[in-house]
Amino acid sequence: MKILITGSTGHLGSATIEFLLNKISANDIAALARSEEKSKFLTEKGVDVRIGNYDDCDSLIKAFQGIDKLLLISASDLTNRSAQHINAINAAKKVGVKHIIYTSFIRQKDDSKSALWFIAKDHVETEGHLINSGIPYTLFKNGFYTDMIVDFIGPNILETQTIFLPAGDGKVNFALRNEIAEALANVLTREGHQNKSYNIGNETTVSFGEIASYLTKILGKKINYISPDVETYKKELAKHNIPEAAINMVAGFAVAFSENAMDVPSKDFNILLGRNATSVEDHLKRVFKK
Repeated sequence: MKILITGSTGHLGSATIEFLLNKISANDIAALARSEEKSKFLTEKGVDVRIGNYDDCDSLIKAFQGIDKLLLISASDLTNRSAQHINAINAAKKVGVKHIIYTSFIRQKDDSKSALWFIAKDHVETEGHLINSGIPYTLFKNGFYTDMIVDFIGPNILETQTIFLPAGDGKVNFALRNEIAEALANVLTREGHQNKSYNIGNETTVSFGEIASYLTKILGKKINYISPDVETYKKELAKHNIPEAAINMVAGFAVAFSENAMDVPSKDFNILLGRNATSVEDHLKRVFKK
């Protein structure tokens, strides 16, 4: 059985390959990369690196030859993402790939009026195309990366002692990227996951007010949580010369959090890991007690 990982030089793809290397031979692992230079570290591990990209369907058809299972990691190009994913699915179908695992994201519902629709739209389109393709599939609906909490609360939290984010009292399901990679490697090397959808996150969802409480306990100093209106938040970030696109992205997620768009408790992650996933509180302890 040959497994191919797309997005192989990114954080999630490379971490998944590391977990796979502990389970199967490097000869059974292939990796899609845009260039030999960026993927040199994979070649050195004995991984079969294949050059291609989501925009070039012919390169994908060539890269997917002889592949049994494909991990399709969602693209980072927000302007053309669903078309890129559809290219990959079509190429996989043409060469006879037997199973596609796709990394989507956790959400309560698919609603074009949701603040998350700017992210959800491409995933909804991709999931639909994959399901209708007839290729056996597994959907990994990933929670928001626990690793990114520090980015949202601010790197200077020790000085400001305040989380300033328009997330209201909304709760979010978080998941550590490295543990998602571990769960992906488990699914890729086992049977029984075809035509299934998993919500990848903790059994308990968490608000940013609760995160402030965790930090208060961990740091031994009061951490406040302020949830401003969105325009006030955007103006404050603009004062720090943060690019407008980045401001809109963070604000969009914060509003979605306030709507409980990612408030989806789940046992799926623990089952796939074979243990309890790392909680938000435990992650923060590791980060701030170094």
